[in-house]
Amino acid sequence: MDQAINPSIIKHRRRATLAAVGAGLALAAAAVWGVNRAVAPSAAAGELHVAEVRRGSVADTIGASGIIIPVHEEQVPSPIQTRVAKVHARPGQQVAAGALLLELDNQSVKLDIERLKEQLAQQDNRIQTLRLEQEQKRKQLASSIELLQLDLQATRAKLQRSQTLRKHGGVSAEDLLTAELNVQRNEIQLRQQQEQIDDVRRSTSSNIEGAQLQQNILRKQLAQLEDLLARTQVRAPFGGMLTWLLQDEGAAVANGQLVARVSDMHNYRVEATLSDFHARRVEPGQDVLVEQGALQLAGKVHTILPEIQDGTVKLLVTLAQPNHPALRNKLRVDANIVAARKEGALVVPRGPAFNGRGQQALFVVDGSTARKTMLNIGASDGKQVEILSGARVGDRIVISDTTRFKDYDTIRIAQ
Repeated sequence: MDQAINPSIIKHRRRATLAAVGAGLALAAAAVWGVNRAVAPSAAAGELHVAEVRRGSVADTIGASGIIIPVHEEQVPSPIQTRVAKVHARPGQQVAAGALLLELDNQSVKLDIERLKEQLAQQDNRIQTLRLEQEQKRKQLASSIELLQLDLQATRAKLQRSQTLRKHGGVSAEDLLTAELNVQRNEIQLRQQQEQIDDVRRSTSSNIEGAQLQQNILRKQLAQLEDLLARTQVRAPFGGMLTWLLQDEGAAVANGQLVARVSDMHNYRVEATLSDFHARRVEPGQDVLVEQGALQLAGKVHTILPEIQDGTVKLLVTLAQPNHPALRNKLRVDANIVAARKEGALVVPRGPAFNGRGQQALFVVDGSTARKTMLNIGASDGKQVEILSGARVGDRIVISDTTRFKDYDTIRIAQ
């Protein structure tokens, strides 16, 4: 028959079991600590770039992507719809101002010029004809006036005789009245002929002025066509590099189509693009730090283009050293626009460890160990960054690239 186990024995057994479990857990913890200690990465002090947090001023910058473009660049369009007749240059070569780059077919323009010249000659002939007709009419009227003046003198003489004879009863009252009417008739005819001369002069002058006006219009059209003809000889607008040219002889060209581009390869500026989210914070005159690798150049916002395309804004940046030898056409750069400046902020030199703004995990050095710490990163001016929280003055932060340690919480620093 079974008997109940003594409670003291059960209690003893439980204590032994708990002791064994505790010993196992302690051994496991020690093993984990030992393994972590064994596999924790280490880095030589010379491999890590460490910087100290301090108080200072930092610029609040807006990042933009940019491209280097010439300060002076001109695109030469085709003045007419035509074709390429002959090419005289090649892209990439230096050209002097006025150098012939290519010729466009200009036969249609020449025909239009000849047509206008013929119309001008017709207007010249018309003006000469009007002046000859005016002179002929003037001479005819002048002859008529001379004859009428003689008739008037004769009728006046006859009237005087009739008046004298009337006093002595030599002529009748009716004859005297007839003589008076003859004088009045001749005076009216003479006045009409004189007025007709003025009418002919005014009419002819008006016709001549109309012909001259038409002539002036034709001359302006001719000047425009001659300018158009000259522009079919495509020449360099200024001395520089021919960066693009339509080289296919015989190729059709539309009116206004680009046929050549000449650029000044000695002075450059930046065409920057940024999100329209920052458009309100950008103003002309703001400082800009232009960077490309180790190259850093100062600049200023010159022009903000009004048009927004695909959620981006473009602006032009002038450089303090537009002729820097490291600048190249179409070179891509970073343009950091200084929107504001903060004084007395916590700052640390910028390095590869930083990645924009916001919460970031960086390593803070504590003796011979660097521990991963969450820092809140604020503004950056390209040279240093602002730390909003997570660090204090005097802390030493690893600012070099720590990508290979991203899965670790600590780094042992070997001296």
